[in-house]
Amino acid sequence: MSSLPTNVPVILAFPSVASCVTILVFVIMAVGLNVVVGYAGLLDLGYVAFYAIGAYTAGWLASGQFQQVNFHFGASGISSEARGIHITIWLVLIFAAILTAVGGILIGLPTLRLRGDYLAIVTLGFGEIIPQFVRNADSLHGFDLTHGTFGISPIDSPGFGQRLHDSVGLPLNFQQSFSRERLFFWTALGLLLIVIFCSMRLRDSRLGRAWIAIREDETAAGAMGIPLMRTKTWAYAGGAFFGGIAGAYIATFNSGAFPTQFDFNISVFLLCMVILGGMGSLWGVVVAGTILAWLNFDGLGNIGSWFNSNVLPASSQIDVPKYSFGIYGVIIVLMMLFRPTGLIPERRRKREIEEATHGGPLDESLYEMRGADEPGAGERGEPGKIPRG
Repeated sequence: MSSLPTNVPVILAFPSVASCVTILVFVIMAVGLNVVVGYAGLLDLGYVAFYAIGAYTAGWLASGQFQQVNFHFGASGISSEARGIHITIWLVLIFAAILTAVGGILIGLPTLRLRGDYLAIVTLGFGEIIPQFVRNADSLHGFDLTHGTFGISPIDSPGFGQRLHDSVGLPLNFQQSFSRERLFFWTALGLLLIVIFCSMRLRDSRLGRAWIAIREDETAAGAMGIPLMRTKTWAYAGGAFFGGIAGAYIATFNSGAFPTQFDFNISVFLLCMVILGGMGSLWGVVVAGTILAWLNFDGLGNIGSWFNSNVLPASSQIDVPKYSFGIYGVIIVLMMLFRPTGLIPERRRKREIEEATHGGPLDESLYEMRGADEPGAGERGEPGKIPRG
């Protein structure tokens, strides 16, 4: 079965299994961006660059891109005579994550001394440089690194090899299986659970507490002895690590890495997921990422079709997906007005916003607490008046 139940009111149908794979990949990236933006409070507008690095790493290590070599290591379903580098995808995912994390460190070291809008502008530039580089890196002094606008295709598929296939029954190669989409879906779900677990452990670790301290007050955190540059660089590396996994996996699912997949609007889209779910809230980002990704791939089209069929006359039909980013903008504005802490707010972040907005639970803490036998016990001090006694 290629999709979930159909004829659901308003949304018409749940997404297909193939769409669910892409949705899960976007949720993985949103969880990675939440490490940077939600935990450490660093505004990143170029996260799509990490996505691109992961995808092209898979293209370099699991395809025939480099015809001048013939290297095979654990690749399943690939002829030993096939030219290029063919490493098993399970190792490629790890290599892509590590390489992307190193890229995050290299980008973070010279830029994380900046704060606020300046940091956002620099990350925006980084997010624009990487896609332009992969579009034009098809002739670096005669060497074809990225195959330009054509991208790298085909990219090898995950699999478990002939021995495990014969002994245990695990699939030899996902792309060649009749259950291709289901295999990719369950693997993506497993990767998401691993990423969630790692993110939870990072949040509760000593490093995660340092990130939260920097998010709340960077100056105070530095005064308390937290190494600001090193801690923020680790945040970039952690977020990039998850982005590299997502990029490499979606490249194997699509059997290709193409520069058109890495536009700036993806970075904005992922940032919307973090804001909508609640900055720093892991489960909020997962829920918001799922909702927005579903709206982007299937939801708006289905809702628009239902709206045109049941509400609007035939002469006034509208193409709802054309206004997708306008709709996302309205959603974010409404969230900022009515629920600024997000769908599932993190408790600490919720208290920060409430105290900043309403003055917080400060009314009692600012009053002098006196003993029952002291003069003026129970009285509240008046501004400018020195208490007696």
